[in-house]
Amino acid sequence: MPYTKSPRPYKREYQLQKRRGENPERAERQRARRAYDKKGINRRGKDISHNKMLSKGGSNKDGTRLESPSKNRARNGQKKKGKK
Repeated sequence: MPYTKSPRPYKREYQLQKRRGENPERAERQRARRAYDKKGINRRGKDISHNKMLSKGGSNKDGTRLESPSKNRARNGQKKKGKK
């Protein structure tokens, strides 16, 4: 049932998702981003790349690095498309 009279409780929904263990990779990515922010590293326009991909069983403990989005996203398990 949609929320019509009261605002949607986004914070509560997020807490329930965490409790259920949904999106563990997303949480791992967020922790990596926050670690870079805490160190004071400017990551504007960059992606935080994991040395071992999260989809392949990696974690933040395996290491992370700052990388351009085009390099990071091209390498992360996507097939290369050839010319037609």
